[in-house]
Formats: sequence, C-alpha cells, structure tokens
Amino acid sequence: MSHPVVHTEIRSEDPDVTRAFFAELFGWKVASEGAFPGYTFIDTGAEGGPYVAIGPRQGAEDEVLFFVSVEDVGATLKKAEQLGGKIVQPAQQVPGTTFGVFADSHGHKVGVAANA
Repeated sequence: MSHPVVHTEIRSEDPDVTRAFFAELFGWKVASEGAFPGYTFIDTGAEGGPYVAIGPRQGAEDEVLFFVSVEDVGATLKKAEQLGGKIVQPAQQVPGTTFGVFADSHGHKVGVAANA
C-alpha cells in the first residue's frame, strides 16, 4: 500500500535521523536533493501526490503535522512506538475514518488515517 500525504514539509534539528525514521516506518525514499544542504524531496510511493520535503529547521523549533494514509492505524502507531516514537493520540474512530497521532523520536507530530 502506498502512503500518500495530504501536505507536508518536515523541518528538523537532525534531518538525517528524521529521514531514517520515516524510511523505516513507511518505506519512504529520498527522491532528490533540494536547493540547500540537508533539504531533500521525498518519494512516498504515491503517483501524483503532493511534494514532500524533509530539511533542516528554518526557525527556532522543529515543526510538522500531516496525515498519512495507512491500512491499519493501530498497527502503524504500535510500529512507530517500537521505532522510538510516542503515541500522542491513540487510534480513534469517526464516521468512515480511523485516525491517530504519534510523535517520532524528535517529537515531530504526524497523523495517520485509514478508511473505516
């Protein structure tokens, strides 16, 4: 299953660790280097999806929040936790959708969602 993203740019104190975390969790790969050091465009495996980038901070703090489509929200949250992340919002259901939010090992908050 591909894991399309609605919209994102992840700005991190340690972009290399951030890239490694998401590569392990979702299978994402670096597509190309960006215009400045440490900034990379990411291939999420989804055809025609929006641009996604991971790069260094551009301000005082790391920042991100986006939702990724997954098959099983609970299983994805559990795997994120096994990789050193923390569940911020456990899997919840609303009509037609299950969603949750985790933070990776650097505290980047990311939502995951699946059609229920």
